[in-house]
Amino acid sequence: MTKSELIARLASTHPHLYQRDIERIVTTIFDEIAAALGRGDRVELRGFGAFSVRKRDPRQGRNPRTGEAVSVEGKAIPFFKTGKQLRERLNREGGRE
Repeated sequence: MTKSELIARLASTHPHLYQRDIERIVTTIFDEIAAALGRGDRVELRGFGAFSVRKRDPRQGRNPRTGEAVSVEGKAIPFFKTGKQLRERLNREGGRE
């Protein structure tokens, strides 16, 4: 599901709300999650999961075309761990609705 599909589904299930308001809400939520991760905070949505940032150490990589050694800088990557209720729901429903 894409962001626009999410907005469209929310708009269809909540016809009393304007689509532009739903779009603003969804965008604000995603922006706040991204800002919190940017600060190094953990974002936990009970029953859904937790977003956090993991650090990758610098390492020596290889250029796949030439085989030459390449220095890869350390970086931060987003990480998502599903919550217990979400895992149970996915397993109970067979992974699809």
